[in-house]
Amino acid sequence: MKPQPTDAYSLILEAIDVGIFKPGDRLVESDLADRFGVSRTPIREALQRLETQSMLTRDGRSLIVSSLDYNQLAELYVVRAELEGLAASLAARHASVEEVRVLRDMVEDDRALLGKPSELARANRRFHKQIHLSSHNRFLVQQLDLVHRSMALLATTSLAAEGRDEDALKEHDAIVTAIEARDGEAASEALRAHISKAFVTRLKLDSGEVKSTV
Repeated sequence: MKPQPTDAYSLILEAIDVGIFKPGDRLVESDLADRFGVSRTPIREALQRLETQSMLTRDGRSLIVSSLDYNQLAELYVVRAELEGLAASLAARHASVEEVRVLRDMVEDDRALLGKPSELARANRRFHKQIHLSSHNRFLVQQLDLVHRSMALLATTSLAAEGRDEDALKEHDAIVTAIEARDGEAASEALRAHISKAFVTRLKLDSGEVKSTV
């Protein structure tokens, strides 16, 4: 089971990440202190930190969860594809046998989550994080953490699009297969293709061309 965050910053960030707080939601110190059972001082410090990281935006005297415009979304996916492609390539070269086994088990276990977009989205984040760690490059992992923090500002998961969950798992399978074969180029290409397809799905969701199941 994933350990629960205990500091105010992590608590709020986790709530944004899992969709408890969505883009446009107003965050109030007193409400957050009551919700998480902590004093207002660490809440205030956490909100200030999240504002400096552009996770929160000031609306008058209030702080609201930020949202990404079209250009920001496109820029984010470009950077994500490049960095994740590099992570997959490095993982193919440097991941231990045990790390590769964990990735394979994740793909197999996630089949049970088909049709459950919220749960699959959390599993998807764990899968990508495992690839990042398996790259064994701390600076790349730090940059990817920043990218995925910004991904939390997306109100819905692309995995909620009809049929996307099955396709995404097939793409995960292809990524792991390349990593198992120690083929860095194939792993990078598979992961870049995966991100590209997710972006296309995101655009179709936002335009209303495809419907969300949640």
